[in-house]
Amino acid sequence: MIKSAKIKIAIASGKGGTGKTLISTNLFYVLQQQNINATLVDCDAEEPNDLMFFNGEKRKSFEVTQKVPVIDDNKCTFCGKCYDYCNYNAIFILPPAKIIKVIEDLCHGCGACTVVCKFNAISEKDVSLGTVTRFLITEHTSIIEARMKIGVFSPVFVIKAAIKEAGNDGIIILDSPPGTSCPFIHTVVRADYVILITEPTPFGLSDLKQSVETLKTMNKTYGVIINRAGLGDNTVYEYLNQENIPLLMEIPFDKTIASHYSKGELLSEFQPELKAQFISMFNLIVEKYGNSSN
Repeated sequence: MIKSAKIKIAIASGKGGTGKTLISTNLFYVLQQQNINATLVDCDAEEPNDLMFFNGEKRKSFEVTQKVPVIDDNKCTFCGKCYDYCNYNAIFILPPAKIIKVIEDLCHGCGACTVVCKFNAISEKDVSLGTVTRFLITEHTSIIEARMKIGVFSPVFVIKAAIKEAGNDGIIILDSPPGTSCPFIHTVVRADYVILITEPTPFGLSDLKQSVETLKTMNKTYGVIINRAGLGDNTVYEYLNQENIPLLMEIPFDKTIASHYSKGELLSEFQPELKAQFISMFNLIVEKYGNSSN
């Protein structure tokens, strides 16, 4: 039996292809089967795919926008203060030629240029960054999908909007973007616990170390799931022992698992032993780090 709780769990990895979506969708499915109030937030806004494993009914969708400056050439004195105060190099200026342009792809919408301009030459317009959509899966469960618009420089604003839409009630699973850059950080910073996914290979270990060092600087609590166990060597296990990092679960390197996953099928539906492991792992995390309601 799964313990009901109020907790945010991020599923993350230092590289793509280690099994984040595999873990996120199967953990969500196990919660769904227990009629637990749960939300899965697909924060991989550049390539969201959690919904491929479920049949959902679209309930809500909204556009995420950002304010971008618009410079009036007739009012601008070409003093260059907006250029000086822009930390993102989003303003191009050639004062002698009286040319000034906003490079919208680099703009972060911080508003510094509008504050520093004393000639009312800068206004703002809304630019679309992407969408956030909520899909109802069952009466108690839903998936929130963050989807970045093609060509947008950063998915961070879309990710933050999706996590905000999830709220704070029940169990929230955050399927993090891969890597350890800004999208990863803005996802895991809101989590009560982080599950890192790795594989027993040199690449897996290298990226795991980067993730661990990043989470240490954020004072986050975390544990590790090893996917494709049996594929490589024991160096990942030695690292976990050395750093005293909990090994939460192992998923074997198995052709049957790969076959089910490639068809968009959930492993927990076909392998009861894995379902039991997900339940055990989740209860352990909730017992230590969640606000249990039982």
